[in-house]
Amino acid sequence: MINLEAGMDGVAWRGFVYTIFILNFVFACQLLLLPPLVSAVGDKPGNSAELFERVSQSVKVKRYSEALDDLNAAIEADPTLSEAYWHRASILRQICRYEESEKTYKKFLELNPGNSAAEKELSQLSQSQSALDTASNLFETGGFTKALDYIDKVVLVFSPACAKAKLLKVKLLLAAKDYSSAISETGYMLKEDENNLEALLLRGRAYYYLADHDVAIRHYQKGLRLDPEHGELKKAYFGLKNLLKKTKSAEDNVNKGKLRLAVEDFKGALSLDPNHLAHNVHLHLGLCKVLVQLGRGKDALISCTEALNIDEDLIDALVQRGEAKLLTEDWEGAVEDLKSAAQRSPQDMNIREALMRAEKSLKLSKRKDWYKILGVSKTAPVSEIKRAYKKLALQWHPDKNVDNREEAEAQFREIAAAYEVLGDEEKRTRYDRGEDIEDMGMGGGGGGGFNPFGGGGQQFTFHFEGGFPGGFNF
Repeated sequence: MINLEAGMDGVAWRGFVYTIFILNFVFACQLLLLPPLVSAVGDKPGNSAELFERVSQSVKVKRYSEALDDLNAAIEADPTLSEAYWHRASILRQICRYEESEKTYKKFLELNPGNSAAEKELSQLSQSQSALDTASNLFETGGFTKALDYIDKVVLVFSPACAKAKLLKVKLLLAAKDYSSAISETGYMLKEDENNLEALLLRGRAYYYLADHDVAIRHYQKGLRLDPEHGELKKAYFGLKNLLKKTKSAEDNVNKGKLRLAVEDFKGALSLDPNHLAHNVHLHLGLCKVLVQLGRGKDALISCTEALNIDEDLIDALVQRGEAKLLTEDWEGAVEDLKSAAQRSPQDMNIREALMRAEKSLKLSKRKDWYKILGVSKTAPVSEIKRAYKKLALQWHPDKNVDNREEAEAQFREIAAAYEVLGDEEKRTRYDRGEDIEDMGMGGGGGGGFNPFGGGGQQFTFHFEGGFPGGFNF
């Protein structure tokens, strides 16, 4: 019995020692593993100050998640630590997690009723949240300028770290075609997080719309390396690749002389993104040049005008539109365009030569068209010209138009003048060259007889009132 009792005492003693060891081990683990902030929730203001200093440093370097983790742990350890609520609410407001921020401010005010600073920040939170919602609605309805005002003057003032507002601002800048500012804004965002997919996408778009396609592709590619299945990045990347492929095909076909195929490629490239003005201006110009070469003046006129609507200072487009107007016989319009181009580039001899052609065409257009008066083509042989003259002379001879004698005399003069030029090989050649022949026309039509057909045949004599007696044979 004594031996049994001694054995039992030994077991009890070992159990007691083991229990003490376990308790000491647990206590040591707590001391080692719990963060220093746990002690900050007690009556140790030094440790509390260290916590908030660490939170402040995290905010300075924009490590908001780390700051919030510290504060959340502190609040969990001591739900009455009001200063932790204050810092937490402020950080949540800055990153525009408004609902969480509002709840945290209200919790702080429960612990510190009537605190004016907290009430002021809660009011600012409400203004910022309302401004962000308004800006988002304006973006959807096209009010880009007003939306930017809300973002810059309200949201980013009270919530300077709001990623959602920053992305919306870049989208607004892109919509307003302020691509340089969009590049700057996304640059700041990528400095904070170089793997920000949305910033890479929007920055790539800004470079794209500036026609800096190589840089745009690099941004898209970096984003796709991070997330190969990102829908918007894939769409932007392959859309740009397709545009460049179409453009190159058009240019290659021009170089090969396959102009009709080039026309289709230019049109195909233009249809891909009508808003890509920095690139489309060159597509419109290329299309205009090809259409001028094909002699399609009306179509060329449209393409060149589109190019000039994008860039009114594009001299090449102005020259090509002048050429297109020559094809459509808009002589005055051609001179106007080519003169404007020559003034902007006075040393360009090709433009000066084109202007001289246009001015000559304009001058020729203002003289009488003898071919049109006789109703013959510019390639008509002399025999056809003579037949046309005979027919019209008989039709409009004043002696056969007693009731409208004045009109007939005027028409007969025109017909005779036309024949005098076109019926004479030398005069016709000079006329076709565009030379000024002021005295061409009725020749010696004042007195005597006018016999344009030569000898032979029966003689008909007509007596003109007003000094136009004459006769002709046929």
